[in-house]
Amino acid sequence: MLSKRKVNEDEILDALPFLEDVEHAGIQELQRFGIYSLIPKNQFITMEGDSCQFFSFVLSGKIKVYKTAENGREITLYRIEKGQSCILTASCILSNKKFPAISFSEEPAEVISIPSSLFLEWVGKQDFWRNYVFNLLSERLSAIISVVEEIAFRNVDIRLAQHLSKITTVNKNEIKTTHQLIAGNIGTSREVVSRLLKDFEDEGILILSRGSIKIIDYPSLNAKSKKV
Repeated sequence: MLSKRKVNEDEILDALPFLEDVEHAGIQELQRFGIYSLIPKNQFITMEGDSCQFFSFVLSGKIKVYKTAENGREITLYRIEKGQSCILTASCILSNKKFPAISFSEEPAEVISIPSSLFLEWVGKQDFWRNYVFNLLSERLSAIISVVEEIAFRNVDIRLAQHLSKITTVNKNEIKTTHQLIAGNIGTSREVVSRLLKDFEDEGILILSRGSIKIIDYPSLNAKSKKV
């Protein structure tokens, strides 16, 4: 959903505080040329093979970037939140290639976007935009390497236990989620997740309900997450 409303300076600085240390023209340019969008929850934003015509900065919300294999297996590459941008979009614009993944709004998201031609111009001329992209690349590269290591070198049951340990606490032991969502987060199929969760339930680690999982044995879950 596009809107013609202007994004004010405080909104921009709240999401992109590094602009506070650069000349005011940087903020003015973003206000002048930026296109504000409100993206509803659960909406596909960019599909694999799309052209990257805009570069966006997230003002609020959460966007997931992931790959899907032919067998339906989903692998989450990273998530984009407030103050962040999609490094794959930057790479596509800089290399003039198609988008290689899928982006999807997990929460309602507000973004401000600039045309790809303007992004190229800013990165070519202004150090602070170039540094922003370099920092983004560094952060995302580390995240993607972690995903590769998780998928290549750790058993699925360990990844599942680590994921459950990360998203629950002793005080918040019940989570609302789906087997498909978990599968995407740990890089496996829904069928494998369902089978392993049933195994965990049989071992007395958790209780499965429709749309939720309740952890009842944290020591055993933690032990599984650290298994070598």
